[in-house]
Amino acid sequence: MKPPFPTYAVLILLAALAACRPDDDDPGDDGGGGYTGTPYTLQIPANFPPMTIPSDNPMTEEGVRLGRYLFYEERLSGNNTQSCSSCHAQAFAFSDHGNRFSTGIDGVAGTRTSMVLQNLGWETRFFWDGRSMTLEEQILQPVENPIEMHETWPNAVAKLQADPGYMSLFQGAFGSTTIDRYKAAKAIAQFLRTMISGNSRFDQFQRGEIVLSPEEQLGFQLTQQEGGDPNLGLGGQWGGDCFHCHPHGGARFTDGLFRNNGLDSVFDDPGLGGITGNAYDMGLFKTPSLRNVAVSGPYMHDGRFEVLEEVIEHYNSGGTPSPTISPFMKFTQGGLSFTPEKKAQLLAFLHTLTDDEFLTNPAFSDPGPP
Repeated sequence: MKPPFPTYAVLILLAALAACRPDDDDPGDDGGGGYTGTPYTLQIPANFPPMTIPSDNPMTEEGVRLGRYLFYEERLSGNNTQSCSSCHAQAFAFSDHGNRFSTGIDGVAGTRTSMVLQNLGWETRFFWDGRSMTLEEQILQPVENPIEMHETWPNAVAKLQADPGYMSLFQGAFGSTTIDRYKAAKAIAQFLRTMISGNSRFDQFQRGEIVLSPEEQLGFQLTQQEGGDPNLGLGGQWGGDCFHCHPHGGARFTDGLFRNNGLDSVFDDPGLGGITGNAYDMGLFKTPSLRNVAVSGPYMHDGRFEVLEEVIEHYNSGGTPSPTISPFMKFTQGGLSFTPEKKAQLLAFLHTLTDDEFLTNPAFSDPGPP
């Protein structure tokens, strides 16, 4: 026997209410029926390629403004004490400088060091293990991570919805006062795409604006040369082999790929392999950028090296052999044989990649309460 009409009406009403839950909006819905804000013009350095912006998240002045507030918003955490910026400080290229592992709101430390946040608009994979394919997807995860911000998105959204300031900001960014996780992630992604580091001394050198010192230029040359003894007939140039994974052209100073750089022979952290389950991916991690590297330690995915001198010595020693080690780590036996002079030259060059303008740009700083 068919249910009476009122039952159907109740079911339809419940379905409609569920569809309208603020935090369950379609990720592709702008929430404003085609609303468009004020287009945001990115300032791309002359030596950088264009940035590809997702078609479902165009850059707007209002969206970037909202994203900046949300990046510094502590109410996104379970106890209202931590924001994205808590583990990503501007003065250190938005890394958690000096902390090997960041600590979440419950006093629990993570197992990887916080990655820098710069030039993310040119990246195609996110996190050390590459588990997110888009910036918007990456942003959704820390809020609900139990050892980070340890909050649910419905709770976080409810806190934002209760603030008239955010109601106005979301209205301006998306044409609707309805708030959900996807709009929040889109806004933060817009803000992060504005965080472009492209005015280091090396960038100025590339644009012909300054001349580097002889020591700095020699250090740069070392990064562009093959390692090894030229007399062995293997293309050796007594260089550092850096350019294979850290190409200097464009915005990134990384190829953005995943490699085992000889840290261990046994992997407590499988890296990319933990995501793919592929034996050939075990111990592979995303190659970080060298930009602002002098201010963003500790180094490697687990922050095991405190200073750049330790990093240089790791590569100079050749690293530790393992089944998945990168073929570019060619000298696990014997190492690169850098002299102290060459190490000093390489260190001098790495310091030319510090972008003081980026580290102090007021447009990226905490805007205060909405």
